[in-house]
Amino acid sequence: MLYMQNLSPRHVKTEESLRLGVVSGWYSTKVSGTFVSGPHDTEADCLRKIAEINPPPAKVVRGAPTV
Repeated sequence: MLYMQNLSPRHVKTEESLRLGVVSGWYSTKVSGTFVSGPHDTEADCLRKIAEINPPPAKVVRGAPTV
C-alpha cells in the first residue's frame, strides 16, 4: 500500500553540496530532510517529480455511476 509523503522542493547550493557530498541542485525532500529525488536542474523540474511521486488524490464524485 502506498502512502502520501509530504515532499518539498529544496535547493542545495554549492557550499552545502560539498559539505553533504552531493551535487548542487534541486532535491525533493521528506519533512525529515531526507532526499527522495534529485538533483533537478530547476525548481519546476523538482515540483514535476514531486507530483509524479505523489499524484493528487482522485476526486470522488458522489452519486456518479461507477465504471
